[in-house]
Amino acid sequence: VARNNLKPTLADMATASADDLAYVAASVDSFYLLVVGCFVFFMQSGFALLEAGSVRAKNTKNILLKNLLDACIGAFIWWAWGFGVAYNSGPNPNGFIGTANTSEDKGGYSFFSAWWTGEDEHPTGYNFALWWFQYGFAAAAATIVSGAVAERAQLGAYLIYTCIITGWIYPVVVHWVWATGGWLSTFTTVEDDVVLGGCIDFAGSGVVHMTGGVAAFWGALIMGPRKGRYDENKRVVPMPGHSTVLSVLGTFILWLGWYGFNPGSTLALTGSGYAQTMARVIVTTTLAAAAGGLTVVLLDKFLASHTWDVSMVCNGVLAGLVSITAGCSVITPWYSFTVGILGGFVYFGASKLMVHKLRVDDPLDAFAVHGCCGFWGVFATGLFGDPHYTRGYYAWTDYASSDYTGLFFGGGKVLGCAVVTLVSIISWVSFWAAIMFLALKFAGVLRVPAEIEDAGMDVSKHGGSAYNDMNTQLKQETK
Repeated sequence: VARNNLKPTLADMATASADDLAYVAASVDSFYLLVVGCFVFFMQSGFALLEAGSVRAKNTKNILLKNLLDACIGAFIWWAWGFGVAYNSGPNPNGFIGTANTSEDKGGYSFFSAWWTGEDEHPTGYNFALWWFQYGFAAAAATIVSGAVAERAQLGAYLIYTCIITGWIYPVVVHWVWATGGWLSTFTTVEDDVVLGGCIDFAGSGVVHMTGGVAAFWGALIMGPRKGRYDENKRVVPMPGHSTVLSVLGTFILWLGWYGFNPGSTLALTGSGYAQTMARVIVTTTLAAAAGGLTVVLLDKFLASHTWDVSMVCNGVLAGLVSITAGCSVITPWYSFTVGILGGFVYFGASKLMVHKLRVDDPLDAFAVHGCCGFWGVFATGLFGDPHYTRGYYAWTDYASSDYTGLFFGGGKVLGCAVVTLVSIISWVSFWAAIMFLALKFAGVLRVPAEIEDAGMDVSKHGGSAYNDMNTQLKQETK
């Protein structure tokens, strides 16, 4: 089929060469990644609305600005550096980090990724499409922290954090678990260097969500609670968000975005069995989200607030989504509902522990939703991974042996590698996040002064409130 012929006839297709058909398949795969990448990028809108609705009105502009700058800075860092660190294919790959190609060897992913993202040599643009899809993941990991440090973080400090997580902390984790040379990767081409067959984290419960969630924990802990969050007796003072409407809309947008996030992680459309995998992923993702939302609202109704709290449904849905993200391709629909239910319990317990026992102020429950449920998602895959699916989707690996299944199906390798992966990610992210936030704190640039926190970021830093009626009210009060 001629490549410039946009309307080949049936006769042309029947006589097409294998190379032509392979080219068409690769083109379809590239287009597929571009489309699902748009879903993943649109999740930034969901994060922005969810976070805006969950903070007080006086800080709306500030939280929206952080989300916008996450996307802008993240795009540049991911292009210039981060993607190369994550997905290298240099001449001497190693399991820890992407290695540099020479400037003449632009065909693979370079340690300095601008070498290849500026001059793509793949005939169907697949490298560009893959960069676009994975950029959405990197942006999601970065923006998780903005909710945990909301209403008190200095903008400059937050932007420093964005650069570090997008260019260093997150890409190294990606390389470990998803790159062809990663020491925890099921995709590794160096089988002797992989741990127990590799970690199944299909779409990033651990790689994306737990990475962002653990960083969020350290940010919230080191920054300290918002002013007035606890009274003199250390009891919790409620600080509800100003717009349930925005929060619910943001949750629905995130839920929709997950239908690009999870199914798109096949990274192709035309591979053998990929269509079946994507369809199953849609079902398992939906059931886990529904189970998480129902579980959390019932727990809150009968054990905590004794009301039907909309915000708890939102976080429950997100908890279910995060929980299933690792195993959505290898867990049956029945077990996905179980994973969502247990994810709801994990979120509910972690949220109460953070607020009431540890007294860590996390306005969006970022650590409970993404960190704790991300942990559960990877661990659950080691329990519920169905042998039919683990040996199916990961069939190209010689080490996908008979015991490369979930513990409840008689295997132990998946769970064993999951535990190693979880400990490794927590240790890596905690080390760098703690150093980063402590350094910013000691430099005196981490948190805004008390008077700015009282007045609100919008009036103090961003030219007025996000809402015109509030601007009018403030002007009248100053007359």
